[in-house]
Amino acid sequence: MDLVIGPLDLSAHVDEALEVQAVAFGLGPDEVAVRRQIVLRHMTYPGARALGATTGGNLVGFVYGMPNDRTHWWSTVVEPYLRANHHDHWLDDAFVITELHVHPAHQNRGIGRSLITTITDSAAEPRSILSAIDTESPARALYRSLGYRDLARQVLFPSAPKPYAVMGAPLPLLRR
Repeated sequence: MDLVIGPLDLSAHVDEALEVQAVAFGLGPDEVAVRRQIVLRHMTYPGARALGATTGGNLVGFVYGMPNDRTHWWSTVVEPYLRANHHDHWLDDAFVITELHVHPAHQNRGIGRSLITTITDSAAEPRSILSAIDTESPARALYRSLGYRDLARQVLFPSAPKPYAVMGAPLPLLRR
């Protein structure tokens, strides 16, 4: 497999990335349209950056994130849950993994692991936080293997059909 992981101009490749996310996450066209605007807005935030995984010139996975800002929507939603668990300090000096998706046909090959470790290796912050659907899943197992632990569970995002868990890990992430 001629896998290449490198910087991704996510604004220029937003539709290609969201096609991967739609397949990986089961999103419909209306959800993709909403997420498109969110991704484009996120990429204007200070420190936002993205990596892509390509094989044969096709995007098969991507990750993006940014330094956390307590005024961003995500932080305002998760903060009460973290505070209730005495973990709200994790919102300070943290790099947020906003999205990480690998096309199902390319999963279980270490692509997600490479994407998340590569993007966090260049983070100036001492820790990383993210949210994931609060079920036992391959994604949550991956995050745990990298050193992420649950900081809050049963986090409800407006319009999300399932609860999420907020997870955090010190940087650098663990290596197998």
